[in-house]
Amino acid sequence: MSTYRLAIIVGSNRRESINRKLAEAMARLLPANFEVSYPRIDDLPMYNMDLEGGRPASVTRFTDEVAAADAVAVVMPEHNRSLPAVLKNAIDWGSKPMDANVWRGKATSITGTTPGAIGTAVGQQHLRQILGILGAVVQGGEAYIQFKPDLIGADGDFTDPGTRAFLQAYVDGFVDLVTRLAKR
Repeated sequence: MSTYRLAIIVGSNRRESINRKLAEAMARLLPANFEVSYPRIDDLPMYNMDLEGGRPASVTRFTDEVAAADAVAVVMPEHNRSLPAVLKNAIDWGSKPMDANVWRGKATSITGTTPGAIGTAVGQQHLRQILGILGAVVQGGEAYIQFKPDLIGADGDFTDPGTRAFLQAYVDGFVDLVTRLAKR
């Protein structure tokens, strides 16, 4: 059985991010042949073309980690009906220079959570559009999760069997996409 590398990008820089909790709980739903990393994005400088000649080490670390992954899962909050600036900044760094765009051809999943009733629906649509323009292969389907204090238990697992089943099906669909697209 092949091993697949999955970079899970948490689009939040909060210490107690509910999206990090969601990402970690969803990672537990992956099969054993998926190795997970969480590329750091909160230390990336704001994208500036003037820095391209001497990329900061944090940018090189981030783009190398995403480039080495077979797939990317983005788990994000929604800020003002869009994606957070810290996440957009990471996407911009990963897309430059154009001939080294780390998103092109990469199997990508998008989900996220917020206390609001529609989860991160509008922000995810913006992200889907951006990643599509950059050539990522974005998983079909939608996973907008309303966060409630008891969504994830102290053990890191989902407490509600219905939510767990829904997200397991979403993860299984992503695993199928990754195994079809990854070059083995």
